[in-house]
This record gives sequence, structure tokens and C-alpha cells, in this order.
Amino acid sequence: MRVDIWSDVMCPFCYIGKRHFEAAMEKFGNKEDIEVVWHSFQLDPDTRPQPGKDVYTYLAERKGITKEQSMQMHERVVKMAAEAGLQYNFDKAVIANSFDAHRALQYAKEHGKGDAMEEQLFRGYFTEGKDISDHRVLEDMCAAIGLEDAKNILDSDRYTDAVESDVDAAAQLRISGVPFFVLNNKYGISGAQPVNTFSQALNQAWSEYAQEHPGLEIMGNDADTCEPGKDCN
Repeated sequence: MRVDIWSDVMCPFCYIGKRHFEAAMEKFGNKEDIEVVWHSFQLDPDTRPQPGKDVYTYLAERKGITKEQSMQMHERVVKMAAEAGLQYNFDKAVIANSFDAHRALQYAKEHGKGDAMEEQLFRGYFTEGKDISDHRVLEDMCAAIGLEDAKNILDSDRYTDAVESDVDAAAQLRISGVPFFVLNNKYGISGAQPVNTFSQALNQAWSEYAQEHPGLEIMGNDADTCEPGKDCN
């Protein structure tokens, strides 16, 4: 069964949602039969680097609130992250455009390492204070998961279409915020929901998936077969 997840690298609830979903998956009896596919989503495609500006001021300006209010909002998120086992260091956060980070994600997805790349990006941005728009930073992240051709990828426009395709797909599904999870192309879950919510959704979706895709019914008596790694006589 497939689970599609739309997220943005700079979305604090996306990393928390990832942890909650992972916790639900650990308790799910058929986790080996779940295919997780990450998709790109940009909360603010027009974001530009703003050297010297902290995220508290940046959010305050965007939302028309005071810096103190912004800091209080961030502190609430820090506590939520800690409850999920994550450490958020907003004092280190670098304001950046996430588009190239999403291209790196698409590159990793093509090699079956989408989840590993998401983890690199989230940890890099929220915990380590890395500039996720810096190609050298992205190259190091790719190298950390065994992808060595990131420089050539990022210096080109490769995977731009893949990012835009994900964004278009989100629009068609009327996804207006992230994280957003789609289970079995049927059930949508919006936000960093509690672990129990993900568990219930997984069980429900799997129950229907299993009915729609029953296993093979083996007919006939036992007969000779050849099996990998075994003699055929």
C-alpha cells in the first residue's frame, strides 16, 4: 500500500508529522508492505536569502505581529518538537528558498532514498542551522546518503519538472497546507496529527487495501519446484 506525503523542508510541523507517522508505522503490523513516497511543496516560493535576519523577525514581518509574539509561537513549536524527540534550534535557522532542496529530494527519490534525504534536510535546517539553499550543503547531504553526483544535478535545472509536478498534484488535490498524507489514494490526513490518528488511519486504509488486493489462492497439491539458492533435484 502506498502513502504519499507532501511537505516543505522549512515547515516545522512536517518534521514533527514525520516522527509521529514513523511512530505509528513502528506499531503497524504490515509496515513492510507500505511504500512511502515524499512529495515537494513550497510554502513560500518567493522566499529570498536575508543575511543577518533571524527567523523570529522574519515571521513577525510576514504575519504583522511583534517579534515577541513570534518568539512565543516558535517556543510552542520547540516544545512540540521536543515531545516528538526532536531538537529545534531556531536561533540557528537560516532563511532560504527551498526549491533546490526539493530538487535534491527528487534526485534522492529516483534512487530510492527519498526518506533519507528528507531526514537530512529537516535535521539540517531545524537542528543544525544549515542553509538548505546552499549547493555545497546539499551536496554534502546527498553524499551522506550515498549520492555522489549532486553537484552536477544542482548546477543544472534537472528535477525542476519533478518538483513542479508535485506542486501541481497538490493543487489538484486541493492541498493548501503541509504536512499532508494520502493513504491508498483514498484517505487524506492534514497536519502533524497524533500518533494514534496515524495508527487508526493506517489500519483502516490497510483493511480496505487488503480486501481490494487479496493474496493468491494456491490450487493443487504440493509438487516439485525450484527455489532460489536451492537444488532443483
